[in-house]
Amino acid sequence: MEVINRHKMPTQPCDVRICNFDEVALGYTADLAQKEADRCLNCKNAPCMKGCPVGVRIPDFIAALKVGDIRRSADILHEDNNLPAICGRVCPQENQCEKLCVRREKLGGAVAIGNLERYVADWSLKNDTAKEKCSCNANISVAVVGSGPASLSCAADLARAGASVTIYEALHQPGGVLVYGIPEFRLPKKLVSEEIDRIKALGVNIVTNVVVGKTLYIDELLDAYDAVFIGSGAGLPSFLRIKGEGLGGVYSANEYLTRVNLMKAYDKNAVTPIIRAGKMVVVGAGNVAMDSARTARRLGAEVHLVYRRSRAEMPARLEEIEHAEEEGVIFDLLTNPVEILGKDGRVVGMRLIKMELGEPDASGRRSPKAVPGSEYEIECDGVVVALGTTPNPIIKDSFPLLGTTVKGTIAADECGRTNIDRMYTGGDAMTGAATVILAMGAGKRAAAAIIEDAKSGRRKNS
Repeated sequence: MEVINRHKMPTQPCDVRICNFDEVALGYTADLAQKEADRCLNCKNAPCMKGCPVGVRIPDFIAALKVGDIRRSADILHEDNNLPAICGRVCPQENQCEKLCVRREKLGGAVAIGNLERYVADWSLKNDTAKEKCSCNANISVAVVGSGPASLSCAADLARAGASVTIYEALHQPGGVLVYGIPEFRLPKKLVSEEIDRIKALGVNIVTNVVVGKTLYIDELLDAYDAVFIGSGAGLPSFLRIKGEGLGGVYSANEYLTRVNLMKAYDKNAVTPIIRAGKMVVVGAGNVAMDSARTARRLGAEVHLVYRRSRAEMPARLEEIEHAEEEGVIFDLLTNPVEILGKDGRVVGMRLIKMELGEPDASGRRSPKAVPGSEYEIECDGVVVALGTTPNPIIKDSFPLLGTTVKGTIAADECGRTNIDRMYTGGDAMTGAATVILAMGAGKRAAAAIIEDAKSGRRKNS
């Protein structure tokens, strides 16, 4: 079998992109997409599909692209994926569909499924102007709480099944983490808006500026709708719990990225302020930490990323790590914060301690241990803490009958059924912080359960 190497995604030159918030990855040209599609072997058992949380018929959409039928390719994508242009950009394909590609090890690398998905989905957004429409005929109404990827996917599938769907979003703009969490240079917000418009065209109604649990209560939704889906995400940040964390200039990654992404604070004319640090320390090594560090670089800071383990243990996508390095982010590995130093209420530095790796912990990663006597200090005038998130307790606290786990997530079965009749959940509200595509898969399973239960009589009495 011929070895044909994977075709790389074109990107903005590093010295150019570090000065703007435009998308880094430029997308495949038609020629590159054709050449990459030709690498697909169209395996009969389709191992790649086993790694897709939403079940996209990967060989089929690529086969249509191969023969030049891009409209058919787009139709196949949309049958299972409600947000393909987004997934083509932010999904960790290397750990899902591409990980199972038979070309991965010895045949030039896995087929670039994500890049092809993006190419086809982008073409569809530009050329398929007649958006899909559905009519409500299932005699069921559903309230969806939150408008992130789980909620959007659930709402779209419900609308296609004929349900009347209303989404309630706390912020002034729908999209959840897609608009407040992921930077413009990775996921353009215009594209997110276009994908959401497709879902609205199905008949889905979106109501913003409604905080369920504060301005509208779960009891009211259960009274007004046949079913309720909770897709409120995981927006409560975790902190270091060290001295100095309350100083001015210390941000959670949630606040920092929300100010920049949703409130456009990178624009000097924006009303929302943001610290433009000369030297920023970002604590963490996941995708959110990389997003924060790369954002700070674009705002002009020297950026140090502090992580208590080694590079091998970094949970971020390899592509994001490499882009951060290219853009000048300095990795201070095997290092842990001890104290944030301040003067007159503002950050002026950080005290750190060196770490070494010991025996593996419960997750299989080697546990970091402090090296006695290795403390040192660095100067900085900004800190971003990117240590993960948990579900916001507003819904749990306002509706104590809802079953939750010790981690604060909503307890539910694999299809999102909670302990409350006619109430379902999915995405980060159920699992804790995870990926966009896993949240979408959960939303699809919940939608199927809602329709199934409605047909079998598990619904509000008329």
